[in-house]
Amino acid sequence: MLRRILDRPITVTMALLVVIVLGIVSMRLLPISLIPEVDIPYITVQVSAPDLSAREIDETVVKPLRQQLIQIHSLEDIQSESRDGSGNIRLTFRQGADIDYLFIEVNEKIDRSMGALREIERPKVLKSSATDIPAFYINMTLRNESALPEGTDTSLFPVTEQFTRMSRFASEVAVKRIEQLDEVAMVDISGCVTPEILVIPDQEALRRMGMSESEFESCITSADIRLGSLTIRDGEYRYSVKFQSFASDKEDIGDIYINREGKLYQVKDIARVIEHPAKRSGLVRSEGRDAVTMAVIKQSDAKMADLKRSITGLMDQFEKDYPDVEFEITRDQTELLEYSINNLVSNIIAGVVLACIVIFLFMQDFRSPTLVAFTIPAALVFSMLVFYAIGLTVNIISLSGLVLGVGMMVDNTIVLIDNITARWQRGDPLRRAVLKGTSEVVAPMLSSVLTTCAVFIPLIFVSGIAGAMFYDQAMAVTVVLLTAYVVTVTVVPVYYWWWYRGFSSFRPNPFLEKFSFSRVIGKYESGLMWVFRHRWAGWGLFAASIAGIAVCFICIPKEKLPEITYTDMIMKVDWNDHLSLEQNTERVKDIESLAQGHVTQFTSMVGMQQFVLSHSGDPSVSEAVLYFKCPDASSLEELRRAIDAFLARGYPEAVYSFEASGNIFDMVFAEKEPDLVARLRPVSVPELDAGLLESVRAKVAGRFPGMYIPEVALKKDMLYVADPQMMALYGVTYSDLVDVLENALNSNSLFNIVQGDETLPVVMGVDTRDIHSIIDGTSIWKDGHDIPVNVLMKQTYDEDLKTMTAGAEGSFYPLCMDLSGYSASEVMALVRETVQRDGNFEVSFSGSYFSNRKMIGELAVVLAIALILLYLILASQFESLVQPLIIMSEIVIDIFGALLLLWVCGATINLMSMIGLVVVCGIVINDSILKIDTINRLRKDGFRLKHAIMEAGQRRLKAIVMTSLTTILSVCPFLGRGNMGDDLQYPMSLVIIAGMVVGTTISLFFVPIVYYEIYKKQENTEK
Repeated sequence: MLRRILDRPITVTMALLVVIVLGIVSMRLLPISLIPEVDIPYITVQVSAPDLSAREIDETVVKPLRQQLIQIHSLEDIQSESRDGSGNIRLTFRQGADIDYLFIEVNEKIDRSMGALREIERPKVLKSSATDIPAFYINMTLRNESALPEGTDTSLFPVTEQFTRMSRFASEVAVKRIEQLDEVAMVDISGCVTPEILVIPDQEALRRMGMSESEFESCITSADIRLGSLTIRDGEYRYSVKFQSFASDKEDIGDIYINREGKLYQVKDIARVIEHPAKRSGLVRSEGRDAVTMAVIKQSDAKMADLKRSITGLMDQFEKDYPDVEFEITRDQTELLEYSINNLVSNIIAGVVLACIVIFLFMQDFRSPTLVAFTIPAALVFSMLVFYAIGLTVNIISLSGLVLGVGMMVDNTIVLIDNITARWQRGDPLRRAVLKGTSEVVAPMLSSVLTTCAVFIPLIFVSGIAGAMFYDQAMAVTVVLLTAYVVTVTVVPVYYWWWYRGFSSFRPNPFLEKFSFSRVIGKYESGLMWVFRHRWAGWGLFAASIAGIAVCFICIPKEKLPEITYTDMIMKVDWNDHLSLEQNTERVKDIESLAQGHVTQFTSMVGMQQFVLSHSGDPSVSEAVLYFKCPDASSLEELRRAIDAFLARGYPEAVYSFEASGNIFDMVFAEKEPDLVARLRPVSVPELDAGLLESVRAKVAGRFPGMYIPEVALKKDMLYVADPQMMALYGVTYSDLVDVLENALNSNSLFNIVQGDETLPVVMGVDTRDIHSIIDGTSIWKDGHDIPVNVLMKQTYDEDLKTMTAGAEGSFYPLCMDLSGYSASEVMALVRETVQRDGNFEVSFSGSYFSNRKMIGELAVVLAIALILLYLILASQFESLVQPLIIMSEIVIDIFGALLLLWVCGATINLMSMIGLVVVCGIVINDSILKIDTINRLRKDGFRLKHAIMEAGQRRLKAIVMTSLTTILSVCPFLGRGNMGDDLQYPMSLVIIAGMVVGTTISLFFVPIVYYEIYKKQENTEK
């Protein structure tokens, strides 16, 4: 084939241009995302029961649901958390399961369970997906908000009328305008205040009228009339009959007439009717001001860039149309995407430039290096066409595959051009040098490509999302190497022949000839002869490497992912106390003041939030979620230390944590568990007891000085117990008591007034919010007498667990431990011993320690499978069972060198560094493949063994050094770190650089002596 196309450069060029044009078009059409699209195998069931405590929800609602859901197939883990008023059940399925089908099955299980549950709202079922993470949040604040008038009752009017109007604008106008954009799937909103009409009866006036509260309530509700579908016939016509309710606002309610013993009264005569913001259980603050926040969720098929462009345009229009409102975009996922992608692209370009510089210096002319440099963009554009054809996307995982590919794709071109040039310099005519030089290396080059690609195949055996994710990386490397190989063997020989056919011989450039490689060859020969005289040093290094791998693997810390640099974070704080929303807000303001000098943006979500989806988790009124964005990572760390010191000094009982800001990468890969979790299950009592738990927690904490083990999170409830004797004495029923307490606590909803899209609840209650004043000042009107409520009830206090946790094994308490400075096996043994001595619990363990060990174990198996595949490929190429072992012997030393560099640089063994080891196994042996192939050919041509080894070393030295340098320099830009893309590639880059440096040295010096030791007896026998 090569003979036929060698004289048709225009045809080859036109074919190449077709591929390039199609590739450029494909680049414009390829979707761009942070990570590949994968099914996230989590389903969450949310339970809402505002009237139930955490223990009641766990026993009567969550436990029956858990027993039903545990029967679903493909379920790997189930865990539930119940707290006052709500509960969550998290279902984890095996990777690869059909989540859409499982979502339907979970809903069916819940429907079948509803009959056995208490009268609660049907639980919500949420399926996790990449689009659950908002693309960004939009915070709305007032530019010039006036203060509340002096003397305002803040319990009834906590915000200004301006903020109430802005809340209505946000929910009725802004949300709908944003949802009209094609790229937006939905807008989730929180921080709004909703109005309600509060009717506060005058108790003295009711007594004078001889009217009870229940009678007064009936008079008001009688104004809310809704008739069904009624029709009336009038001759030949039929009409629908409608009845308009009298009450449509607070004035109408105040004007309701009451006929009492022949006298007419109006509601406004015996009660105050006010419209005010309903009681809030949570709020949002942005830059220190009350705010409304909107979470914008994009359509699954929309591009981030298009969404950002549309939202930015709409925000600009909002700023012009509503100058009194300030709109701020925060927690922008598009910034992270653009920053990470742009850094990866710039590093790819830097790697290409560095590789080209090396090639120019070694090739000693400008034409042949131009061919090598041309191969890189041509192969990259070609690979984009293949990306589009097989459905890959551009993301940080596939781009990391391109990074690896860039360094390796030029290897084949360098080897080919170096071989052609060498034959030409040894006296072959140019055409023969091109044809023979290409045919000699086509098979070894294909073998090296296949061995490199083969090491990625076992990555499919990595379980969980990681295995599914890194399919993209494996495919990217495979595509780039195969496209580069096709371009190398079809285009490069044609252009080489076309460019040099006017030259009688190869003439180096006078300037580049100064960088002669001949002195390096001379030193290499001297070094190789020294190694032959001291072969014991090579075998000693090989033996030491085996022991060194074991030591490094045991001593180097292991984790799922490398540490990633962030400039923003989420802080979650539970004050571990029964705080009001107002007191919670005051404490949050203190933290905001502390952060002022460190941050560029901050948002606080205080108490319970109104989101439909659980973007902020499920915080209670005494919890808060704060978002901080700093100018750089050092400022973020300073802020974290300042908050640590502030909370330790002022609120030592608070339980808090810092998390990544919630991007899709963290959603998929972040550690969701502490290092080690001791699951304590009761054995001496039927259920978890708070006192016994705190006792055993203190004993465990005493065994590990310096280890932070959070105190048992408790809640203290005010418990009112009805006195049946007193109720019977005064003739008061439980229904009477419940009704009067609902009124006193402003929880007695009479009816709703519908005003357009807004529902206005009408509530009867009081204007006092202090519980003691309410109980002491409330009475029941019974048979003409006032009966104080406080004589019918006794007050006491009850302490219980704040959160009830359970799994497949039943209820347990998670004792979370940080293993810093401790051995996991030692900690587990001491905890087990302490719990057994206590005698009230049994213990089992979970945590990221186990999942990380499982992942590292799987990757070790992947490495073993990759080595087996390499052996099989090499054995088939060389038709030998021994020569593959010669080549693969260097892998032992290479792995030791890579692990040693990881240890010295303070890196960890993680998913990326282990993938780097797998990659190194595939690429580091390419040099040895070429060398062994050359030695074999020289021996067939009649060279003696030692002469063949020395001659092969000289012939392949330049190509080996060049290919190694281009691979090393292509990944060097990732050593800078500082963003997600570079941080992920950093440990892999360290491993590849160490592996290539060591591997090149071993290929040049150790592999020849192994070959010599094996075949010297055979040569002696032949003599």
